[in-house]
Amino acid sequence: MTKLSIITINLNNAEGLRKTIESVINQTFTDFEYIIIDGGSTDESVDIIRQFADRITYWISEPDTGIYNAMNKGIKKAEGEYLQFLNSGDWLYSESILKEVFALNRTEDILYGNDALFYNEQHITFKTYPTKLTGFLLYTGTISHQATFHKATLFDTLYDEHYKIASDWKFQIEKIIFENCSTYYLNKTIIYFDMMGISQNQVFSELQNNERTQILSEYFPERILADYQTLQQLKSEQSTKYIGNIKTIMLHPWLWRLVRRFISIMASFAKVFQA
Repeated sequence: MTKLSIITINLNNAEGLRKTIESVINQTFTDFEYIIIDGGSTDESVDIIRQFADRITYWISEPDTGIYNAMNKGIKKAEGEYLQFLNSGDWLYSESILKEVFALNRTEDILYGNDALFYNEQHITFKTYPTKLTGFLLYTGTISHQATFHKATLFDTLYDEHYKIASDWKFQIEKIIFENCSTYYLNKTIIYFDMMGISQNQVFSELQNNERTQILSEYFPERILADYQTLQQLKSEQSTKYIGNIKTIMLHPWLWRLVRRFISIMASFAKVFQA
């Protein structure tokens, strides 16, 4: 069996698609198949796909009803042990990253790693994730969909096409919380995530929040949701207080010097005890 199926969905993003394809076909790891599902693009996307057709296992260009309809088409064609959804415009972090991941020989249901949030060449933010996934973490956030490798056997049910942008989050809730699937944190940067894409606009954020609220109401009673909302508010207030304290320290040079001196002394003590 092929180790990995990489699935790329695309619609009228020729420039981004080229970058994604090149990052895949230049991998030193070779035990994978590559599937591209194009939604009937009217730009140069199909021409680009044809340029690389000999390196693509399967591709199709036809209208779809949304991103999860496109992903589900890819899932149905996939034959790999693991599936990765690398959307058009995002690209693999290095030519060796897949080789590094699968050299670990992990067997968990879900392998997840970090991503580099790409704004421009001068502005790249590296995002990391916890080693352990909790219900509260998934309630308040998520792991990187593109930097995650799911076992194909998890897709006995496909992505819920009722939702436009939050179905992968629903899938994580189902598999990690309710089915208790095994997970493993890859402490590696897996992909570059294009921060100029649709997921960064205000309309997207509002729709995402609305869909998440609907999904949570599907799974959790109102009383439990109320508790989670209270915890989230407390966490937000603590973060605000922490940031406020840091700003206060930074505004007073003498206090900042004192804190730095204290940290230096504690570091010296730590070295003594380690010795």
